Amino acid sequence: MTERENDEMVVTPWEVRGTVDYDKLIEQFGVQRMTPDIPEKIASHAGFMHMQLRRGVYISHRDTDWWIGEHEKGNNVGLYTGRGPSGHVHLGHLLPWFFCKYLQDAFDAELYFQMTDDEKFLHYDELSLEEAIGYTYDNALDVIACGLDAERTHIFSDTEHIQHLYKIGLRVAKRVTYSTAKAVFGFNDSDNIGMIWYPALQAMTCFLQSDREGSNIPCLIPAAIDQDPYWRMTRDIAEKLGYYKPAQIHAKFLPGLGRGGKMSASQPETAIFTKDDPDLAASKVIGAFTGGQPTVQEQRERGGDPGICNVYAYYYFLFEEDDGALKRMEEDCRSGALICGDCKARLAGKVRAFLIDFQEKREKAKDRLDDFLLK
Repeated sequence: MTERENDEMVVTPWEVRGTVDYDKLIEQFGVQRMTPDIPEKIASHAGFMHMQLRRGVYISHRDTDWWIGEHEKGNNVGLYTGRGPSGHVHLGHLLPWFFCKYLQDAFDAELYFQMTDDEKFLHYDELSLEEAIGYTYDNALDVIACGLDAERTHIFSDTEHIQHLYKIGLRVAKRVTYSTAKAVFGFNDSDNIGMIWYPALQAMTCFLQSDREGSNIPCLIPAAIDQDPYWRMTRDIAEKLGYYKPAQIHAKFLPGLGRGGKMSASQPETAIFTKDDPDLAASKVIGAFTGGQPTVQEQRERGGDPGICNVYAYYYFLFEEDDGALKRMEEDCRSGALICGDCKARLAGKVRAFLIDFQEKREKAKDRLDDFLLK
């Protein structure tokens, strides 16, 4: 899969735009490239290889092989991921959550799921603290709807559950200098002091399970690659605090329906939200950017380019489990046998059906929310 846009690439924990060059990011962040043995090892424990692993959605890692090895020694291992609740959840957010479900089942792992409502309040001037907390509980329904195990999943709000977090956060904060935070996150004199403190709270979740259980537990963080700066900082101070360095596994970005860039809530017309009316979501798909030609005749004659097609990307990431069917779709697109309108219409139907089912699960999650919240 490739992504194309005219803008210069910008990838930070708060913003992703421009042409995303994953090879460049891997070099820039200093992470390890994914190698075939890691998906194979994961699949051997799960009993099957997840679609995201088969298709190279996870492109890099830090010490995932070590984390798997600790499990194979008979040691408990844990998972950590999260969400910045500044609005409603879209399909791009769901990718690592579905993957966490797969890993949770494969490795019998506890998952600590952090809702960073404090960070979002500090980052967005227009977002009130009450709104951020409200989104925490609303977004938690989407997490639960992904099928996670209530007994092994612990969802928490930084603001509402601070009593469980603050002591570890303080120990982290004491080990991170301001110069390090500036270098890693690019803070400047106009940033509020809350943002400068906040990385300590995101880092501390790597150690939360170990602290609560009284033993050192290896932690793996499945997330998009833009979040890597937090864990680079955390790995530098982990052993000084008596914990293992957190391991990571990094995903590509699900693109939006417009041309270029990842799916973003800041462009709602190009994002599919889990709370969208299914018919509205289907209409967004019909208006999506494709790699096709301007006319049906030209498409028949010259074929399209699925490598830059966001409609094809949705089949690739989420909506076509059958690898053979996906390959035939790619070949038919390139040959001109498949017309963009037909491809969009099929995807629109799949998206509509997915949302109907997911929204039913989301509604049922309202009765189970307390079972998932950190005790």
